[in-house]
Amino acid sequence: MFSGYAELQTYNRIMAGKIQIPETLKAELPPNKWGKILGATPIVMTVLATMLAGLASSEMTKAQYDRALAAQLQSKAGDQWGYFQAKKLRSALAHNSLELLQATTGVRFMESEDLQKQNPVVFRALFAGQLPDPKLPQFDNSVTAALATLTGSQSETEILGVLANTSNRALAEALIAARQRVMDFDAAIKPVSQSLDALENTATSSGGEKLRSFNATRFRFQAARYDAESRLNQTIANIYELQVRKGNVSAEKHHARSGKFFFGMLAAQMAVIISTFAIAARQKNLLWSVAAIAGVAAVSFSLYVYLCV
Repeated sequence: MFSGYAELQTYNRIMAGKIQIPETLKAELPPNKWGKILGATPIVMTVLATMLAGLASSEMTKAQYDRALAAQLQSKAGDQWGYFQAKKLRSALAHNSLELLQATTGVRFMESEDLQKQNPVVFRALFAGQLPDPKLPQFDNSVTAALATLTGSQSETEILGVLANTSNRALAEALIAARQRVMDFDAAIKPVSQSLDALENTATSSGGEKLRSFNATRFRFQAARYDAESRLNQTIANIYELQVRKGNVSAEKHHARSGKFFFGMLAAQMAVIISTFAIAARQKNLLWSVAAIAGVAAVSFSLYVYLCV
């Protein structure tokens, strides 16, 4: 098979040089329609073989592209899994710190009536543990079904079966929506973090019970925040995982098509050789029939690969 355009051009030049019929053989062909068909057969079959070689090369290039793209997507998925693990770890540390603080000092959470009046959203996030809604975005039904099979620890066959009904466009749109949800959540949580910084300065200067109450409030907020962010990162990672599987399936398909087109090219080349022998040996009927059958088989097989594989 051919791995590049330069190799394909070299092949075409070689094949072009091989299809020249000697003048002596041309003179021996009958001067009728049958003779013209017989003389054109090697040329037609060579053109067909060249076309099939080009299709084989094209499919192999597509397979290599899909493999490379899947590798890039797997790397991006790994980054999201890294964020997910880091934020889950931070959430666990915040939970543990809060439990240790409560167990050793019996501390109470902070309260702020002024903040409740000024900014209810920030107040609920800090003092009631109610963060801005981190609900997942709405995806296409096919994407939702594919995510369900992936997160439900289904077999690879079941995942790929559901994923077959999911388009690349739907996955791309789902990824954009998931990323936008992360940015929306960051924007919503920013004023809460700013208020927390302001309260920290006040609590640090006061010390004592007020500082311990602030720390308890901060740990609770951080645990809830990192839990929410980790879920959002997990969703993005899962979408990347689906894209990786989709790319690998596409690469396998193009690789299989490339191999079948290559076999079709071999059949067409066999037809060239047989038809040339038919001219040389003057066994026009039998050998040409074999060449015609090989050519028809090559064309039929290639159409089947192009339309059905």
